[in-house]
Amino acid sequence: MDNFSSFITEQKNTHMTHIEDKVLYGGVNGTREAIFALRELRDMLGGEHDGNVSVKWDGAPAVFAGIDPNDGRFFVAKKGIFNKSPKVYKNDADIDADTTGDLSTKLKLALQYLPELGIKGVIQGDLLYTQADLKKTKIKGKDYITFHPNTIVYAVPSGTDMARQITSAKIGIVWHTTYKGSSFESMKASYGVDVSRFKNSRNVWSQDAMLRDLTKYTMSKEDTAEVNSMLSEAGRIFNRISGTTLRQLEANQDLAKMIETFNNTYVRKGQVIGDTRAHVNKLISHINLKYKKEIDKRKTAKGKGVQQKKLDDILTFFSSTNKASLKSMFDLQKMIVLAKLKLINILNRLSSVDTFLKTTRGYRTTGQEGFVAIDKLGGDAVKIVDRMEFSYANFSPDILKGWDSPTR
Repeated sequence: MDNFSSFITEQKNTHMTHIEDKVLYGGVNGTREAIFALRELRDMLGGEHDGNVSVKWDGAPAVFAGIDPNDGRFFVAKKGIFNKSPKVYKNDADIDADTTGDLSTKLKLALQYLPELGIKGVIQGDLLYTQADLKKTKIKGKDYITFHPNTIVYAVPSGTDMARQITSAKIGIVWHTTYKGSSFESMKASYGVDVSRFKNSRNVWSQDAMLRDLTKYTMSKEDTAEVNSMLSEAGRIFNRISGTTLRQLEANQDLAKMIETFNNTYVRKGQVIGDTRAHVNKLISHINLKYKKEIDKRKTAKGKGVQQKKLDDILTFFSSTNKASLKSMFDLQKMIVLAKLKLINILNRLSSVDTFLKTTRGYRTTGQEGFVAIDKLGGDAVKIVDRMEFSYANFSPDILKGWDSPTR
């Protein structure tokens, strides 16, 4: 079978799907691919074959850089690069015209130093730090060089080679996506960036996102047995789901999004979906309430009728067969999440950088933001993330963000 590194994404890398949500959006093939991706990851960590897994760094802002195919000039950009009228910056005046403050400063430094890498084509990454962001920090009795671009605090032990490289650079960035095409509008994305082709620059700490040497770690027999049991159960649940239900939901992405949004209300509260049969009924009640509110907002009979028809059309999906399959889909999502979390815990042991959350009461150890696999059937990257942990981190007022710093 192909490994993750050979899967190509044919879409702009502006959004990634959580692996368990492939069940909602991907139909039969997408659901099968979610299970397959976890099996592949298990096999890599079990030492059965080599492969690549990408770390999802919690950097900010997203930065595009490279050569404009229209005029051959170097540029940096934000995600506006893929607007109908692409927005790219080729000098400081371009940046000043569109940005202010800390973002403007970072983009100017990127424009100044990234050309030293000799980038060919167009690549995308996440900015991790500039020199002004680096701090000497003692955490749990250990001295670190830290940077805090977003939610996670990255900590490199002081006195190490990595710490010296980081502190001597003017800017740090991690790259994850390569784009090819004759224009910005026509560009196709492929996951991964070959940083070995870059020129050396002490001013830029430049990394790719790949997690190295997976085969050096072998899962214990206990870990392997636990993951195997979860994936076997996932397969059994998958076989109970009607293919017609999966295809209907795949064809109705608006309804799939509505279900995802409803599920996310549990994630944000840190709650696990319990009784999945009851969850289906709560979903139907949620949809009814949502559209009843829309109906009540409308002033005219015609306007109310439009919203009522939308509700009636959506409710036709919830036949007895589809309700039973939807229950099994939620069961499958739960099982995928359990297997995912087990594999995330193993992957976090391979990290070369310590990670923390900065709270109002000090630092708390956490894992990487997540990891990335490439879905070969759907064509886009899928996230393998501990959503409970990072939903809490993103929304809790007790977790301080990088932009909360008084120096930012």
